[in-house]
Amino acid sequence: MSVTDDLRPDLDNLYRDGITALKGAFSREWVERMREDMMSAFWSAIQRPGGAVGRGPRRWYVEIHPQDFSGFVDLATHPWVSGMCEAVLGPRYEIVEVGFDTPFQGARYQPWHRDFPSPPDTWQERRITSLAFNLTGVDVTEDMGPLEIAHGTHWDDGREWPHQMFPAKELWPRYAERAVRKYPQMGDVSCRSALTMHRGTAHPSPIARPVLVLGVDAPGAGHAALHDLMVTQDYHDALPASVREHLVCRVVDKLVPVTQKHEIEGLVMGAE
Repeated sequence: MSVTDDLRPDLDNLYRDGITALKGAFSREWVERMREDMMSAFWSAIQRPGGAVGRGPRRWYVEIHPQDFSGFVDLATHPWVSGMCEAVLGPRYEIVEVGFDTPFQGARYQPWHRDFPSPPDTWQERRITSLAFNLTGVDVTEDMGPLEIAHGTHWDDGREWPHQMFPAKELWPRYAERAVRKYPQMGDVSCRSALTMHRGTAHPSPIARPVLVLGVDAPGAGHAALHDLMVTQDYHDALPASVREHLVCRVVDKLVPVTQKHEIEGLVMGAE
């Protein structure tokens, strides 16, 4: 049986719903280390301009370099992750982004949105050219602002929307009808098209909910230009070839903290 045959149920889910997931891909101990890495990176990033950018009230996004995340190689070489990348994006897929979203107590509903404009390859030809893998740092409960994702909306055109990312409010009922709340547990990995309409929900819990994001492109998708991954030479040399050949990055003498290029204006205020 080929890898693609093995992944067929997940591929079917992804192309139909815009999202799929693997339960229990990593141990809870592994996730605890990931959460520590994320929260350490957050407290460092929030203190410098452009380090942590707003995604709504009490919600921030932070980009990091691969070696800031101790589990990067484990994630990039996980058979399900690499298998989904190759099956959807082709054998020359590109790892272009590592980051995390962190809502805290008081975060509100976001407007329905997608993460970037849909290319013609997707809205016209129904090809998925980028994937986002998400890993929660905590067991998600109802009061932690779980993600709502509107199944099947990754094929929506969106060229008439503001920034081609934010549908008008009169269209929201369609997404609400399709919305499914996600309650991943520590160790689960989801794989989605970043074009599937989604939003974070209200977060009254005192427990922060950091979520790691691994962004992967098909060749030519172009999102590497929006990021600036760096690794040091010794780290680059030590990477397995199966990771090194897919990682789009600069090799530098010394890491420089990521200064993110812009806030996504439509998310800064929140929906409610």
